[in-house]
Amino acid sequence: MTPVLFQSFLMGGFECSSHRDMSGRRLDLVSSTQHDRFALRDYQRLADNGILTARDGVRWHLIETKPFHYEFSSLEAQVAAAREAGVQIIWDLFHYGFPDDLDMFSNGFPERFCQFAIAVCKYLAEQLGPNIVVCPVNEISFFSWIAGKKGMFAPFRKGKAPELKHVLIECGIKASAAIRRMLPEAKIMFTDPAIHVVPRENTAAARRAAESYRLAQFEAFDALFKEDPESTNIIGLNYYFHNQWRHPSRRKIPRGHREYRPFREIIAEYYERYKKPILVAETGIEDDERPDWFRYVCDEVAAARELGIPVVGICLYPIVNHPGWADDRHCHNGLWDYADETGHRDPYLPLLNELHRQSPRFA
Repeated sequence: MTPVLFQSFLMGGFECSSHRDMSGRRLDLVSSTQHDRFALRDYQRLADNGILTARDGVRWHLIETKPFHYEFSSLEAQVAAAREAGVQIIWDLFHYGFPDDLDMFSNGFPERFCQFAIAVCKYLAEQLGPNIVVCPVNEISFFSWIAGKKGMFAPFRKGKAPELKHVLIECGIKASAAIRRMLPEAKIMFTDPAIHVVPRENTAAARRAAESYRLAQFEAFDALFKEDPESTNIIGLNYYFHNQWRHPSRRKIPRGHREYRPFREIIAEYYERYKKPILVAETGIEDDERPDWFRYVCDEVAAARELGIPVVGICLYPIVNHPGWADDRHCHNGLWDYADETGHRDPYLPLLNELHRQSPRFA
């Protein structure tokens, strides 16, 4: 039987990236979407539409402005709003950003992160009670690739993805153990992109290379469970329209193509490997395809649940439109648009209608 871990099956996720980009600019999506200013309106809007669970993030660079000194004014509005609106939050502790004085490759980075995680979770538990849900590190594999191989996010390294992945795994293991010791009732989730990769050419070498790349998606979870089988309660799968491609070109495999793997099969592989409840922790697409994509994911999740796989939720991500990471373009990928001066956000009605159609299916 699928456990009920959240207040609602359908969820909304607030984009909360806070990394530095290649120009050195600090992004802060909680601020640029005005979610910090209108958190209560945002959470109430979710609740009014039957969404009682959300993903949101804390901003490490604002909380720890001096080493081991924690100040939570940047988080107060979100916490108070969640409490008033009655919305359960899955809190991301590391969503790409970290304080400027830290070197991710230093020996002290995991301990700094662990102490930060302890301080944040203590604060959250004091404000919201001990049954908090946290994601210590969001997308270990993706961050290792974009910051440690491509060099596009701080710490801007190339050829260092394995080392960076090791650092983030150590961070996750330390933080998870510390949180569970302090708050035994807390739930821990780690997330990573769920992918499928096929070779561009039909040769034995190309097939081996593509399969090796595909299997790399499990490295972080494998390491977490090997070191600490209790490190995570929930497997978070982030799944988008571009998560299936040909290796090495990264040319996207379109949905409906004979080589496109049904999402239910990807979910099943994760469950067979780890035997943990699964949350579709991020999913979405831009522009007019939003309702159709959401319908597809809901259909695949329903099929997975019929197979007995405990999928415990689907999170629309992002739930509000945001400026693009690289160019500040207006990304039309949310359920609601930018806020006006009163905090009102216009809905994208085709997606809102699809949400209402799907809600009874997972009630």
